[in-house]
Amino acid sequence: MATDTDTVIISEGEKGIETHGIERVSPESRTHIRIFDNFTMWLSANLVISTVVLGAIAVPVFNLGFWDSVLAIIIFNVLGVLPVAFFSTLGPKLGLRQMTISRFSFGWVGAIVMALFNIAACIGWSAVNVIVGGQLVQALSNGAIPRWVGILIIAILTTIVSIYGYKYVHRYERFAWIPMALIFVVLAFVAGPHITIIPTPALNIAWLASFISFGGAIYGFATGWSSYASDYNVNQPEDTPASRVFWLTFLGVTIPCIVLEILGLSLSTVVAYKGKGGGDLLAAALQPLGPFGTFLLVLLALSVIANNIPNDYSLGLTMQVLGKPFQRVPRAVWTLIGAVVYILIALPAAQNFNATLENFLLLIAYWLGPWAVILVLEHFVFRRGKYNVEDWNNPEMLPAGWAALVSMALGLVGVYLGAAQLLFVGPIAYLIHPPFGMDVGFELGVIFAAISYLILRPIELRSRPIPSAAVAEAEQ
Repeated sequence: MATDTDTVIISEGEKGIETHGIERVSPESRTHIRIFDNFTMWLSANLVISTVVLGAIAVPVFNLGFWDSVLAIIIFNVLGVLPVAFFSTLGPKLGLRQMTISRFSFGWVGAIVMALFNIAACIGWSAVNVIVGGQLVQALSNGAIPRWVGILIIAILTTIVSIYGYKYVHRYERFAWIPMALIFVVLAFVAGPHITIIPTPALNIAWLASFISFGGAIYGFATGWSSYASDYNVNQPEDTPASRVFWLTFLGVTIPCIVLEILGLSLSTVVAYKGKGGGDLLAAALQPLGPFGTFLLVLLALSVIANNIPNDYSLGLTMQVLGKPFQRVPRAVWTLIGAVVYILIALPAAQNFNATLENFLLLIAYWLGPWAVILVLEHFVFRRGKYNVEDWNNPEMLPAGWAALVSMALGLVGVYLGAAQLLFVGPIAYLIHPPFGMDVGFELGVIFAAISYLILRPIELRSRPIPSAAVAEAEQ
């Protein structure tokens, strides 16, 4: 049964720091009517230097050619963004934050487990992004400003916007993409004449292993927004067209990811930039422009803020999913604590950035794949779009969650069997391509989790059925 704290009024026009957290937003209190914000939110968050850097690892790290890298970028971005776009439609429909929606599949305890996964993801993404910003600040100053100072600058500016909350996040992201788009156009014109089309390697098992493994990194970056998706449109009216939300979100993530990853790939083929990665690669590309190039690098360093804001904001919300004691601590406090943690992680990780980025992106793909397919199956197969939304904070009315947890665990078994990392190669990955392995961890994770959930969820429903569709409809 809903309590008086379950449904609160959250207005986009709220002044000062947003005081509300994961509480459901009632349909009558939603005032965020700019549907195009579903596009600009994700456009700004992805039109950043981290996206360029990801594309730049295709050749030096995975030993791919140019056109096969482009193919991987397109295919795996489309696949990775599909769950992001779908989950974003649930924000206006349910008025609930993304990790809170997990409770309708994983139950109260299971959602806490998944929240811990997401907390690690939020902190990890933030650490990766500030490293790139720190590299640029160091390059701009010719080494006079240490990398750690740049990391601190970016983190502080990001935290300020994140702490203020929903309204200020959208205000920032609504316009942050404009200067970045212009800068990346300039960058493409400067480096374009020097790009080398690296030929595609021989199409053998070694090439396929590299193609799939690089695709896993691309997928991980794109689908990394899945666990945040509905956080940024819960204040939009309940009758907001789901199809428009889906396509605006899909294009908002897909367009910048594909374009900038291809740009990063192209930069990595320029002979003059050989051996450079991360922010150092972008600094080298803009060096011919002199002082103007330095100015553009300053703006590029600040682009990290647009990418990190969703990580920081959603981190504060996810902390509240850990339970009612955590919910009583203001979201802004959790956001601040998270900023301190990812700074402490970023400082030592900055020394080996390319390997850090590759390993982290694949780790993200691993857990999000099984998690997302469980939520999708729950929505379409078992609930058929009907949720008892007022029970979002009532453990007794939520699923027991064991079916989702067991399916998630089995999905991670699939990940174990198919993973191919620097420090570990799973049995199936090794069997496909010894001794280096072919990373099929996220594919096996999704398949194992999906099959398990389709078998186990009906068994769980016998002991705790979903509230009747009529009840769910009445609550909505």
